[in-house]
Amino acid sequence: MQITVNQNLQEAYKDQYSTESAIWRQLGAKQKFENIIEITLGKPFKKVLEVGAGDGSILKLLSGRHFADEFHAVEISESGITQIKAKNIELLKSVQLFDGYKLPFEDKSFDLVILSHVLEHVEHERLLLREIHRVAKQIVIEVPKDYRFGAEHKLAHFLAYGHINLYTPTSLKFLLMTENFKIERELTRLYHRDTFLFSKKTFLQKLKANLTFYGKSLMINTPFKYINHKFINTITLLVESENKELKIF
Repeated sequence: MQITVNQNLQEAYKDQYSTESAIWRQLGAKQKFENIIEITLGKPFKKVLEVGAGDGSILKLLSGRHFADEFHAVEISESGITQIKAKNIELLKSVQLFDGYKLPFEDKSFDLVILSHVLEHVEHERLLLREIHRVAKQIVIEVPKDYRFGAEHKLAHFLAYGHINLYTPTSLKFLLMTENFKIERELTRLYHRDTFLFSKKTFLQKLKANLTFYGKSLMINTPFKYINHKFINTITLLVESENKELKIF
């Protein structure tokens, strides 16, 4: 039986990119783009695929940087496909609507696959990772660090963003390693200050946002990873698709 994205979920994303704030998306894309550039520093890529490409904002920035010779995109949202095409991205060679799990490409077709802020939305995350493992030589994966103590009491908050999976740096690496990926590089980051200040209008709102940002900035630079990881916002990994057989038991 072929598994595809839940119909209700697909409907929810159908018009997402025609209603979301373009300024907010661009702000997020800039941070994701910077993390991709940093974690792949010194590595050349010819052919790159973004899975869950959204509105194409990341691809637009990467193409402008000539990060690779050619780019390809797949996305489950029809409005996302429309937005990507409207951007006329110079080095983008193909844009396709996909079912969320089956990638229409041959084995090891891409030097790099980008999966940025997608996995937290995926119902069957291991199925998607196995398909990416099939087509990719390397992968950049980024997720928000949503997990926190008492997260089960904030279910409505996370579901409002479509986040159905919560990660820590440890749990994400464990997931990838048990799907036969080798961890090469890791970045843990705080959102930009502009993100904390976004939509804050009053003096008190801005003051609180600034205090939160600068407080977290101090806490993510302690000598103790356990403490640092409690305050970070994003986890970015560069991983390699390994060919060895994973032995279980």
